[in-house]
Amino acid sequence: MTSKPVFTVILLIFGLASAPASADGGGYSGSNSRLAPFQELIESEQYEQAIARLDDALREDADDADLLNLMAYSNRKLGRFDVALGFYQKALEIEPKHRGANEYLGELYLQLGQLEDAEKRLAVLDKACFFGCGEYDKLKQAIAEYRRKNPS
Repeated sequence: MTSKPVFTVILLIFGLASAPASADGGGYSGSNSRLAPFQELIESEQYEQAIARLDDALREDADDADLLNLMAYSNRKLGRFDVALGFYQKALEIEPKHRGANEYLGELYLQLGQLEDAEKRLAVLDKACFFGCGEYDKLKQAIAEYRRKNPS
């Protein structure tokens, strides 16, 4: 029977497509134990505590795009847009296809009223997410909502 090997190949392809591809600049996994302590603080909206812990972690590894992205996100949630922008930009210098940083930077641009810049982040995600990804979908939805609220 040849259908079983073909089915297995299809499962492998889709299994690989849904996994985060950090080696090529993709996002990070929600189950990443290294990031879990920071993500727990962020999910419980303890942004100041997350920032303090992320600051310590970044002293040890200043070029960790995942940590920089979480630092930017926490600052953005506190309304520190200039600080967040700097961290997002640094994360993307290190890992240009980082899905989380591209999504969240696009959302920041929308908060700043910079639709064209948000659309550029969406274009990067479109290329980085070959089989599609949640980050692309979320930013696309945020852009659509922005356009509804801000017709040109």
